[in-house]
Amino acid sequence: MCKIWLITGSSSGLGRSVLEAALKAGNKVLATARKPERLEGLVAQYAQQVRTFELDVTDAHASQAAVDLVIETYGRLDVLVNNAGYGHIVPFEQTDDASFRAQMDTNFYGVVNLVRAALPHMRKRRQGHIINISSVGGRTSAPGLSAYQAAKWAVGGFTEVLAKETAAFGVNAIAIEPGGMRTDWSAVASGQQIELFEEYQPSVGAMLTRLKDYSGTEVGDPRKVADVIVDLASRQNLPPHLLLGSDALRVYETAEGERRRAADEWRAVTTSVDIEGV
Repeated sequence: MCKIWLITGSSSGLGRSVLEAALKAGNKVLATARKPERLEGLVAQYAQQVRTFELDVTDAHASQAAVDLVIETYGRLDVLVNNAGYGHIVPFEQTDDASFRAQMDTNFYGVVNLVRAALPHMRKRRQGHIINISSVGGRTSAPGLSAYQAAKWAVGGFTEVLAKETAAFGVNAIAIEPGGMRTDWSAVASGQQIELFEEYQPSVGAMLTRLKDYSGTEVGDPRKVADVIVDLASRQNLPPHLLLGSDALRVYETAEGERRRAADEWRAVTTSVDIEGV
């Protein structure tokens, strides 16, 4: 059955792969992007299935306008994919306030803005899928990504709460947590080179070196991730989090192991604050 989608950040990377997969599956889509002119080829190919909308997801009024347009155009909204986002690898101390806030606004509040606009419609229809693109970095951490990963952790927590609130009336919410994919993410993340303070060379400097070597060798295929997302939009009772990619699973399991070991090591301190006899 044809579903009605709204996808943010759809002009490149994973967002474009999701858009292509959704259209190929016969769905109708409002494709939003900061530069929708990049989608002209797809619009020509799928003229009866897709409309574009210029959207900065940090603008709550524009986000509402995008949701209003998709409902006005197609009569409903079945699937919201919050994909827009980016990160820059810089030590927190060397990240200026404007850059930190811009990443938080795009990666987290952009999700909040679209969900706030779409949820009343989905609640009244008692159905819908909210698919928030997070990252394995929403459950782990890496030096240099304080703003990006703070936002992705927030997306994961927000989505988990949302899933518990909306399940009773048929709306599914899920955070997709991919590992590395062969998109332009690495190039963007490492593109704002600054002169690192010497003290950050062993951490952030090493991270930048690893990313340079890693770029282009990622194990994740964005087309396969997109196919999974299209499939999820036809399923019910989704988990609040879904890791995608063997690297994501490996990184997550390593991080969870470290947390379990720390919890065991500090168990006596953890329990020492309980009121005696309770």
